[in-house]
Amino acid sequence: MNTFSISSQPLDFETIEQILTNNSRLILSEESKVKIQHCRDYLDNKLKNHSEPIYGITTGFGSLCNIQISPKDLKSLQENLVMSHACGTGAEVDGQIVKLMLLLKAHALSSGNSGVQVKTVERLLDLFNNEALPVVYEQGSLGASGDLAPLAHLSLPLIGMGEIRYQGKIYPAKKILKQFGWEPISLQSKEGLALLNGTQFMSAHSVYILLKTSKLEKLADITACISLEAYNGRIDPFLEQLHTIRPHAGQIETARNMRNILNGSKLIKKEGKKIQDPYSFRCVPQVHGAVKDTIRYATSVIMTEINSVTDNPTIFPDEDLVLSGGNFHGEPLAFVLDFLAIALAELGNISERRVYRLIAGQRGLPEFLVAKPGLNSGFMIPQYTAASIVSQNKQLATPCSVDSITSSNEQEDHVSMGANAATKTVRVVNNLERLLAIELFAGAQALDFREAADTSPFLNAFISEYRGAVPFITNDKVMYTEVQKTIEFIQQVRFDFPV
Repeated sequence: MNTFSISSQPLDFETIEQILTNNSRLILSEESKVKIQHCRDYLDNKLKNHSEPIYGITTGFGSLCNIQISPKDLKSLQENLVMSHACGTGAEVDGQIVKLMLLLKAHALSSGNSGVQVKTVERLLDLFNNEALPVVYEQGSLGASGDLAPLAHLSLPLIGMGEIRYQGKIYPAKKILKQFGWEPISLQSKEGLALLNGTQFMSAHSVYILLKTSKLEKLADITACISLEAYNGRIDPFLEQLHTIRPHAGQIETARNMRNILNGSKLIKKEGKKIQDPYSFRCVPQVHGAVKDTIRYATSVIMTEINSVTDNPTIFPDEDLVLSGGNFHGEPLAFVLDFLAIALAELGNISERRVYRLIAGQRGLPEFLVAKPGLNSGFMIPQYTAASIVSQNKQLATPCSVDSITSSNEQEDHVSMGANAATKTVRVVNNLERLLAIELFAGAQALDFREAADTSPFLNAFISEYRGAVPFITNDKVMYTEVQKTIEFIQQVRFDFPV
């Protein structure tokens, strides 16, 4: 098993993907242990010699910040915080996202600005390494004072409470701790707040979305090329000269991808094509390209966020400072998650329009892509399904970040709603995967009504691999199984663009 050392060095998406794909074991670097312990020692000494209240450490939380807590109750204060804030509800969060939450929380605490114990961070890594995943629920975070409710559920098992999903079943955390011989952590001053404040629920969803999107944005160029070939479309809209005079990076990249994917195709060079193609084909570089540019921007914001300290207050031992601020506010993530949802919804929207063109009986293709339409409904209802999903994505693309509801007796009077933006954008990206599956399903079918072997070498190889999973549809059959097989193909297929 591969080992990855958690330190204050920046994480990147490639590293995170390798950790998840290789099922890597996480350890805490010696450098991080020193930083964490240094901060903890500073805080302990500070509390011995400091009589003034320090927010969240010797006071209550939120609007209760004016209530000072007795030194003998500081441990109880932190445990009470974790218990009382574990108030999530709704659907259980996907295990991959929970693993990302554990990874990102440990990484944030490793910088040594949070005042936690070394063993607290190591217990987060124990849970990750043993696939003992705290049960976290989707609903409960306002995305402003950190992701309080979901992070409380993530943290409950550290103190022997809450639930853990292990080997496919849910158990009381206490039972799993006993099974592994782990003692519950006795939280020290500030620790509960350090665990609960932070943007790791939003950030984990963001990373999950981007890891999935990095593949789907490329796949969308491939399915568009298959549909273009099947529709007997033109190469002109993808030629380099057109894009040098409107040089958006994503547009140039998409046009280049299309040319490379179609390189060597005899179909694209055939005579007798229509003068123009519909926008859903002709404007692929402009639409797919704008999506790529949006993903690039979102990636830069999310990369900064996952390498940040986002709990509160934060501690600077060497400067003798404990500062209460707003690094937990999720506005940067809320904005880009909303932007991503809009962009990914559009990528699905234009995909469905290409599907519609393929089934409409145009350019020599049979209606609904079957040889005997009427007797067979063929691909009529896959397009219905795609239209339904596209409509849902449009509804989900309504921004969450423009909303705010006051909480904590108006102490927390502006919130980001970034957690809602995160969970809805996961639904959008999963919907996009289904839409591209339907386009691949219909596009491969339509191409078989042409001289399919005359398409490019890249598409020939890609479709040949796909046909190993999903055959040509001759007569009506149960279609949902073929769509599901296509989704599974998309999830498993590996490809490199030709250059």
